[in-house]
Amino acid sequence: MRALWILGLALAVIGLGGWLEIQRFQEQPLVPASGPAVALEIPRGMSLTTLANTLTAQGLLEHPYYFLMLAHWRGDAARLKAGEYALEAGLTPAQLLDLLVSGRVVQHALTLVEGWTIAQALQVIAADSRLRRQLEEATPEALMQALGHPEMPAEGRFFPDTYYFVRGASDLEVLRRAFATMERVLAEEWAKRDPEVPLSRPYEALILASLIEKETGQAAERPTIAGVFIRRLRQGMRLQTDPTVIYGLGEAFDGNLRRADLRRDTPYNTYVHGGLPPTPIALPGRAALHAALHPEPGNSLYFVAKGDGSHWFSATLEEHNRAVRRYQLGQQAAAAASNTD
Repeated sequence: MRALWILGLALAVIGLGGWLEIQRFQEQPLVPASGPAVALEIPRGMSLTTLANTLTAQGLLEHPYYFLMLAHWRGDAARLKAGEYALEAGLTPAQLLDLLVSGRVVQHALTLVEGWTIAQALQVIAADSRLRRQLEEATPEALMQALGHPEMPAEGRFFPDTYYFVRGASDLEVLRRAFATMERVLAEEWAKRDPEVPLSRPYEALILASLIEKETGQAAERPTIAGVFIRRLRQGMRLQTDPTVIYGLGEAFDGNLRRADLRRDTPYNTYVHGGLPPTPIALPGRAALHAALHPEPGNSLYFVAKGDGSHWFSATLEEHNRAVRRYQLGQQAAAAASNTD
């Protein structure tokens, strides 16, 4: 009531000429007609007067009075919604009030990348200042405890994708959505699996998909690599995949995988232990999950990196050894010769 009384008194004082000035004011650009958008954040509980003074301090208003009167006249004074807004070039005071009443706040994006470990994802999320900290510790164990699944290993349980959020959303809220998305995608892919695939439960598919994700970034190769792994599992051969060795080494891995590392006995070393590793080793995407459950038929049992992001696939150990000499030992010799030039 007091605000309406002030408005009525102001209108009586300024008269018709002043009122026409307010009418012109509401259609004049608040933000320059060109240039980048201006960020405006309205904290919860901010008063209209404080908002008008903030806009004036930012140089968007010459003075706050007309803006206050316009908001009261339109009935918007108590309808503004808190949040972060992008004020586009050419925005008028009337359009600004429409925006603040609508609640169309800025949506920020955070991407969890296929092949990241959960530790990498947590590190990126912890460094994002747009998110509110809800996790007491940025550790996989603390995360699963907060999600209500302390018995689950966190690795591989979060779907790599781009997630949108408003400033002030919690880190746990984003991760909860990534967890739920992985649960849904894994269930969808498991329901459509090739019935001949020798995997007994969805978690095994998740583990296998993480190996495929780490072995190649080539979309066309994923089903082929899945086929190699599935045939090895069927024949009782060890998977012998380097990414599992690297994962098992943890912080001890210095970027150079040595022959001695392939013999080191960790639970994840698939040169030492048969079958799948105990947990996933990364966040697999849908394509890797699909490949794990729809492996390409064939007879290849080996593959070696060619140095260009792709692999050479072989059916016999003899053929594989030739490929290793050609692609790996040849590259090492070329690199050594280059270093001596």
